[in-house]
Amino acid sequence: MIHIRRAEIADIGEINKLLYQVLMVHHKGRPDLFQANAKKYTDKELADIIADNEKPVFVAADENKMVVGYAFCRFQQHAGSNIFTDIKTLYIDDLCVDETKRGMHIGKTLYEYVAAFAKEQGCYNITLNVWACNRDAMRFYEKCGLAPQKIGMEKIL
Repeated sequence: MIHIRRAEIADIGEINKLLYQVLMVHHKGRPDLFQANAKKYTDKELADIIADNEKPVFVAADENKMVVGYAFCRFQQHAGSNIFTDIKTLYIDDLCVDETKRGMHIGKTLYEYVAAFAKEQGCYNITLNVWACNRDAMRFYEKCGLAPQKIGMEKIL
């Protein structure tokens, strides 16, 4: 049984293991952009993010209370913008399920929890970015009902 909850400082070690897994997916897909054996945040940065209510982090814990997934989120709003409406968005900065636990619907459970949280918080939508090289993630998000909002393009020189 999976339990979704807000991340705590005590979860940092297990979150770090997942951060390395995510980076390796990106490194394998785009070694020209992503370094191997690195992680997105320092432990201090993680602690600051976990404490910030504008950047909620949720973890999926198994029956042994081990963290097997996470979702890093942050609220976005364009108050006073000349071009954007003043909607509240929950941006999913990163969602990961331990590579040994994939296919067990943990990601779907985590995403649905985040979506319900966003709705509770009065958000208009949920957004996220997916690297084009990460086809599995793209398929996962499409199954969750997400559709492309905008597309980033590049030309390597």
